[in-house]
This record gives sequence, C-alpha cells and structure tokens, in this order.
Amino acid sequence: MKASEIRELSRSELETKISEVKKNMFNLKFQKASGQLDNPMKIKSYKKDVALIETIAREHELGINTVKKTEKSPKSVKAKKAVEVKAKKAVEVKAKKAVEVKAKKAVEVKAKKVVEVKAKAKNDNAKTSAVKRTAKKAKSEE
Repeated sequence: MKASEIRELSRSELETKISEVKKNMFNLKFQKASGQLDNPMKIKSYKKDVALIETIAREHELGINTVKKTEKSPKSVKAKKAVEVKAKKAVEVKAKKAVEVKAKKAVEVKAKKVVEVKAKAKNDNAKTSAVKRTAKKAKSEE
C-alpha cells in the first residue's frame, strides 16, 4: 500500500481498511501456526500496513499532511509553487491567530491580577482604618 493512496481515504474508510488488514494478518498467523503459510514475510508487510494506516489516521486527527480528495497534485512547477505559497500563508494565519489568542489570555490574566491586588489593598485599607479607629477610641476613653 502506498501512503499517498491511504491519505486520500476518509476516516471511516481508514477504519475499515485497518480492520481488513488486521483480519488478513490474523488469518496469516493462523496459517503459520498450522504450517500452511507460503510466505511468512506477508505478516511483516501487514504489520507495516497497519502501522502506516494508523499513523495516517492520527495525522488526519491532528490535521497534519492531509490531502483533500478534490485537490489534484500539481504537475507544473508554477502550480507547485502556488500550492506552497498558499500553504505557507495558511500556516502564517494560524500562527498569527495563536499569538493573538495568547496575548488576549495574557491580558486577561493581568487584568485579573490587578483586580485581585486592588481588592486586597482595599481590604487592607479597611482593616487599617478599623485599627486606627479602635486605637483612637481607646485613647479617648483613657
């Protein structure tokens, strides 16, 4: 199996492909145990196929190396360059959005800390005022 062919499959097709390959591998192992297996290297080949399919399925989940079915691989150099530029711009946009989200979170955290510090200062001022009044009251009673 070629990785390029597998990458074109959808998530459900990948799952069915994995189950087919595992079923075939099980049958080969059964044949090996009974001594009927002609080519023991087929088991190794199926193991590699399972690993490849699972890797590509994980890539689909993470959004890495995905090829849409509607996109054909470009033949000319100009078309390849255009695809590369488009992909680079997409990556830049994602990075810019990630930076914006990080900055926004940092601002929110700072604002929260400022509010907490102000509340603590206000609370401390209230305690200090109460202590001063108590001390003043105690002095005036003497």
